[in-house]
Amino acid sequence: MKVLVPIKRAIDYNVKVKVKADQSDVDLANVKMALNPFCEIAVEEAIRLKEKGDVTEIVAVSIGPDACVEQIRTALALGADRGIHIKTELNLDSLQIAKLLKTVVSDENPDLVILGKQSIDSDNNQTGQMLAALTNMGQGTFASEVSIADGKVEVTREIDGGLQTVALQLPAIITTDLRLNEPRYASLPNIMKAKRKPVAVFNADELGVTLASNVTLLKVTPPAQRKGGVKVADVAELVSKLKDEAKVIS
Repeated sequence: MKVLVPIKRAIDYNVKVKVKADQSDVDLANVKMALNPFCEIAVEEAIRLKEKGDVTEIVAVSIGPDACVEQIRTALALGADRGIHIKTELNLDSLQIAKLLKTVVSDENPDLVILGKQSIDSDNNQTGQMLAALTNMGQGTFASEVSIADGKVEVTREIDGGLQTVALQLPAIITTDLRLNEPRYASLPNIMKAKRKPVAVFNADELGVTLASNVTLLKVTPPAQRKGGVKVADVAELVSKLKDEAKVIS
């Protein structure tokens, strides 16, 4: 069984994000980039399925500039077998990403596609669902547990009311939630081995996909600064402030 794992290069979650002075976008100058945390979970799940004997090959694919190779190598160091890099300098939206991934799915014919439910930069939570629609494959989103048996994949997914379990015929698409697993760290020997694993490179504009985005970014603003708290002398003053200033009680 072959598993395809799309991964994304994103700002390291430990970095404090800054907005450009003209509010046109997030300032990425000299900012540490890393593998999107939800993508790490997807890679980890594919590796665990391989360790169980359910999967024979893991292919990591990333779409973006030359620097994306760094994240592909990270996935290879974690346990992926080979990588695919689709090169583009354009800032693509979810639909263009899904269409490019569809071309990879058509070429690779994976039995399973596992990807993070969202990236921590755009937070769109769209690519997995769009890819499922484009490829006409069953989907199990927000997965907190995955098991494979008898040509089916069973996905326990997190919903507003609790948990729901769905059984999907293979091939299928899964998007990962935070509670699915805890990603491992790459060992030094595996980091060295990853440098010798193959990474195929394709130009996005040669794959027959219209790359012009239909989404326009109008403005990016930082969240409002949180005001400092105040001390109150007694319960009566607290109630007064909640009623007259915060207006959260009547």
